[in-house]
Amino acid sequence: STAAGVVVVLVFLLFAVQLLFGLYASSTVTAVAHDAAHRAAAQGAPPRGFIEADARRNLGDVGESAEFRWGEDDSDGDGEVDTVVLLVVASPPRFIPPSIGGAIGLDEIRRTVRVRMEGVQP
Repeated sequence: STAAGVVVVLVFLLFAVQLLFGLYASSTVTAVAHDAAHRAAAQGAPPRGFIEADARRNLGDVGESAEFRWGEDDSDGDGEVDTVVLLVVASPPRFIPPSIGGAIGLDEIRRTVRVRMEGVQP
């Protein structure tokens, strides 16, 4: 019974560690996605490839396998593109089997950020 108790405690400990790392990774991905989208929406922004490379560096190991999808949108319906859209999909570090973590939403971080483009009115 002592061995079973130790196993249960270790499983709960690994679950807690996975949850904490998942929350940290989620916050980091959200912040980096917002920063990248804001940089891309700024007037005179550098190329998106440069912004994406910088965002990957900021994400560290998670950024190596992260997926970045850039887009543009007309959010106010006037026929002109005025919004940068960035979708980032990343996988946090794993400490528990995917069969356990996937069932409760710890397998993937998916963030979509929309930022209005800066522009000078004539």
